Amino acid sequence: MVVEDRDWQETWQETWQETWQEAWRDHIWLPYTQMKHAAPPLPVVATQGSRITLADGRELIDGIASWWTACHGYNHPHIRDAVTRQLESMPHVMFGGLIHEPAVRLATRLAALMPGDLERVFFSDSGSVAVEVAMKMAVQYWLNKGVRGRTKMLAFRGAYHGDTFATMAVCDPAEGMHKHFSGVLPQHRIADLPRSEEELPVLDALLARHADELAGIIVEPLVQGAGGMIFHDPEALKRLRALADKYDLILIFDEIFTGFGRTGTMFACEQAGVVPDIICLSKALTGGTMALAATMARRKIFDAFWSDEPTHALMHGPTYMANALACAAANASLDLFAREPRLDQVAAIEASLREGLEPCRGAHNVTDVRVRGAIGVVEFAKIGDLAALKHRFVERGVFIRPFGNIIYLTPALTIGSDDLRQLTDAIVDVVRNGVV
Repeated sequence: MVVEDRDWQETWQETWQETWQEAWRDHIWLPYTQMKHAAPPLPVVATQGSRITLADGRELIDGIASWWTACHGYNHPHIRDAVTRQLESMPHVMFGGLIHEPAVRLATRLAALMPGDLERVFFSDSGSVAVEVAMKMAVQYWLNKGVRGRTKMLAFRGAYHGDTFATMAVCDPAEGMHKHFSGVLPQHRIADLPRSEEELPVLDALLARHADELAGIIVEPLVQGAGGMIFHDPEALKRLRALADKYDLILIFDEIFTGFGRTGTMFACEQAGVVPDIICLSKALTGGTMALAATMARRKIFDAFWSDEPTHALMHGPTYMANALACAAANASLDLFAREPRLDQVAAIEASLREGLEPCRGAHNVTDVRVRGAIGVVEFAKIGDLAALKHRFVERGVFIRPFGNIIYLTPALTIGSDDLRQLTDAIVDVVRNGVV
C-alpha cells in the first residue's frame, strides 16, 4: 500500500508539473486585474540576482525588484542561510506573552539606525497594516491624553498608503484603485502637498481651520510611489514638520517604498534632516524574502500609552507579528547594508538611470523624465495599451510593469551595469518606436 501511494504521488507530481501553468484559471484571483480579460501571468520557476526564470526557460531581467522589495537581488546566500538556520530552531511563536531574540535584535538595530528618538518598534506583517497601526497610534495618542474629536488625518493628493479600508481612505481619492469605494471610506482631509514656499499658506490656512479634528499628517517622504512616482524636495518635509509642530499634530512618514536605500540614503527622512513622530517600514525590510513590517514611534508617542489604565494599551496584535523567520531575514538584510556598499551602488544606479533614460526626454508623448536614487521614471501624456506594452518588454527579455501614465524602474540595488543598460535600452526602444 505504501508503494502504491508513492507511485500515485509520483504520477500526480509529473502530471501537475505539466498542467499547473493552466490550473491558475480555476482558482487564482490576481491582484489589480480584471479577471474576465486577464492575460496569462508569466509562470516563474526560479530567481537569482536580478533574473527571473520562466517555466519555458526564458530569463527576464527584473526592473522593479518585485515591487521594490528585493533590494539585494533574489536568493542572496546570506539571507537564505539566516532563514534556514532560524527554520531549524524556531520558525514562529506568538508574540503575545512571548518574545524571541531575532525580534529583539531587529528592533534594537532599527532604533539605532533611526534619527532622533524613534525607538519603539511595533511589528506587523504588511505595509498596509503598518500604516493602519500608525494611524491607530496617532488617534489613540489623543484619546489617551483625554482629547476627543481628533480622529482624522491630513493626507495628500497623489498618495498611496495601502489597500485596506483605513489606508485607502488616506490615498488619493481620485486614484483609480480606490475611487470605487469613495462613498464607503472614512473621510479625511486631503490636500495638495506644498512643493514650494509659495504653496504653504494654503495648507497653513486649512490646518488653522481643521487642526482640532486632526490627529496627524501622513506623507510618503520624497517620492509618492504607487500614486505615480511623484517626487518632491526635502524642503517639503521640513515644511510639514514645521506645520505639525505649529498645530500639535503627529507627523507620520510612510517609508514603506522609500526606506532602505531606495532614494539614496538609508531612509528618505535623512535628506531633510527631519524626525517624524512615527515611521512605517516594510517591503525591503527583509530584502524581499519574507512578509514583515514595522511601525516605529518616538518616545512621546509611546509615553502616552504608558499608563495604569488598561484601556490605554495599544490593542493590536497580528497573529504572525514579529515572525521569527522574517526577523532573521531582516537582520541578515541589515547585515548586508552594514558590510556591503549599497548606498554607493544606489549612486551608481542613479547615474546610469539618468544617462540611460535621457534619450526619452522630449520624445513624442513623453512629458517628463525623472530620477532619484534607484528610481527612474518616464512619464507620458497617456499610455494606451498597457498589456501590449508589458508584452513588448517581455519580448525584449525584461520584466517592467508600467502603470497609469508612467514606465518606471526600481531595480535591485545590486543589479549589474549590463542588466541595467538592457532595462533602460528597452524603455528607450518603446519610446523611439512609438509603442507607447
